[in-house]
Amino acid sequence: MDLGLTGKKALVCGASAGLGFACAHALVQEGVDVVIVARTEGPLREAAGRLQTLGAGRAEWVAADVTTAEGRARIFAAHPDFDIVVTNAGGPPPGDFRQWDTAAWHRAIDANMLAPIELIKTTVDGMMARGWGRIVNLTSSAVKSPVDGLGLSIGARSGLTGFVAGLARSTVARGVTINNLLPGTFDTARLAGNFEAQSRREGRSVDEVRSARLAKHPAHRFGEPDELGRTCAFLCSAHAGYINGQNILLDGGSFPGVF
Repeated sequence: MDLGLTGKKALVCGASAGLGFACAHALVQEGVDVVIVARTEGPLREAAGRLQTLGAGRAEWVAADVTTAEGRARIFAAHPDFDIVVTNAGGPPPGDFRQWDTAAWHRAIDANMLAPIELIKTTVDGMMARGWGRIVNLTSSAVKSPVDGLGLSIGARSGLTGFVAGLARSTVARGVTINNLLPGTFDTARLAGNFEAQSRREGRSVDEVRSARLAKHPAHRFGEPDELGRTCAFLCSAHAGYINGQNILLDGGSFPGVF
């Protein structure tokens, strides 16, 4: 299927690795010119080089912290207009809410709520003026299926979810859709790091921790990043103009509810 994206320009955040890179990869394969962003220059430059070898869309990079006004200004000074924006940031650490001070909450909200909103604010009016745009926020399955200990992430991302629900209804008539992707457990370096931390806490091997998680999973496997990347590319496509304001869960059936 031709997604109708050749020549479009996309900003993809947190794209030096993991799910952000998977989204950038899928978009470049569809002929999109991408600007990938992350904080660390070395891995980001390497990721852009890998994307450039695909021979479809172009790949550029900007090392910037999108949670800061300075970082966002650096991106838009170099690239003022985008047709597609994919927001993405790693979640804050788990823990007991009794131990979180105001600064911890501010960091979570800055990264997982306010930074995406600021990126949307900077780009959405231009998209509407041109009559076409796609905004996709990578959030978390925990927004729909809360997990004890992830309150910082759930709280901040739920705020973004509520904001998008209102805004998306005011942009779609001008050709701009805004949707959220809610990934469950995907086979990334971040997940591997979580297993290693759990292994140390519980005195079990990493293989035991991983196997126990897989045994509880309906699919008996974790998601592949490319699966999420291709879903993101479809949401950005010319065929997805009637999908708007949605929270799309990619968790292999882990969520036990009907809706």
